[in-house]
Amino acid sequence: MTTAANDAGTATRALIFALVALACGHMLSTLLRTIPAVSLDLMAADFHMEPQALASLTSIYPFAFAAAQIPVGAAMDRFGVRPVSLSLLAGTVFGAVASGFATGPESFAVGQLLLGVATSGMLMCPMTLAAKQLSAARFGLWSGAILSIGNIGMLLSSSPLAFVVDAYGWRAGFWMSAIGGIAVALAVFALVPHQPAEHKDESSPLAQMIEVLRLGLSRPLRGLIALALVSLATSLVLRGLWGGPWLMDVKGLSRVEAGNQLGAFTLAMIAGPLCIGMIDRRLGRRRALVAGSHMAGAVLLALMALGAPHHAVSTLFGLPVMPPQYDLVLFVLIGLATSAQPLLFGMSRQLVDAQVAGKALAAVNLAFFLGAALMQSVTGAVAALAGLPAVLLFMAAMLALGVLIFLAYTSRGP
Repeated sequence: MTTAANDAGTATRALIFALVALACGHMLSTLLRTIPAVSLDLMAADFHMEPQALASLTSIYPFAFAAAQIPVGAAMDRFGVRPVSLSLLAGTVFGAVASGFATGPESFAVGQLLLGVATSGMLMCPMTLAAKQLSAARFGLWSGAILSIGNIGMLLSSSPLAFVVDAYGWRAGFWMSAIGGIAVALAVFALVPHQPAEHKDESSPLAQMIEVLRLGLSRPLRGLIALALVSLATSLVLRGLWGGPWLMDVKGLSRVEAGNQLGAFTLAMIAGPLCIGMIDRRLGRRRALVAGSHMAGAVLLALMALGAPHHAVSTLFGLPVMPPQYDLVLFVLIGLATSAQPLLFGMSRQLVDAQVAGKALAAVNLAFFLGAALMQSVTGAVAALAGLPAVLLFMAAMLALGVLIFLAYTSRGP
């Protein structure tokens, strides 16, 4: 009995180390995705282009990320988590080096394309291993832990990255990411076990993509997909792109001061899923919680926008512009309010039959990242036409619209 218990304990520790190693790949992905938030102005000056144009160019990353979701998932079924993860990490190192060496918008776009494809499976790798090895209850715990570990990457890209960029330039962020990619690859090589591939679906990636899209557009999932398209997009685009310019250009903060505020936003995004999960278990009204929290996020975004110079909230308080402390509070609240995204995965599993649950999860996951790509691209144009307050108001409107469609299509849902 003792020997069996020891063996079980050893296996559990080995699995934990493997999941943490893979989750560090997701951390690297979130770091790379959010580098422009604290360095967009310097990169734009280096490339002799407007920051708004560069912001639209960076949307290549999430578009490539979204497009690669289904093929990478199919590769994991056919070849296993370990070889796919190592291949993606090699691509990530290569993409980070290419971005660091970029001399203009074209070469930077190539680096972003490589990074988008290479980091596309960094969340799926630990999630797939956990799903294969853990019970449903333990998977729920570990899925939250994997997301929290991943969001540490955004913590690294706040104040620490701002300090590095001020001291060594924007390219240093990509050099450090390349070194981090090598370290994570070594950890995955040492800690993630060899497992036989599961040939569950021999259809082509194109056929799988069509089936996932068909399911995503079906009546049961339509409301969830609509909200997924704007949910993660709002927090990622605010944290990864416009948060830094808003704080530096509109509120006059230094790069490191802006990084500190974005760090607080990230901490809220790390703690938020755990808090929302506890509220969900206690409240037992998932649909209302998802809709209410996202609508609160829309209102908070609008309040942030209206705190700009000569806008409604500033005028109401008789100030030329709301102080940065106002934004700090709103950033934290937005981070908490938009953390109900994982509940959409749970709802999708409840709304479809068991045999297509995997494709339903893939549809929601694809919507998350496709929405981020679309939001990043469109807000670049909005910023060029109407300025940063309009960007925040646009994101608030899209989030509110997503909630209304979600409510309309899930009236008989959980």
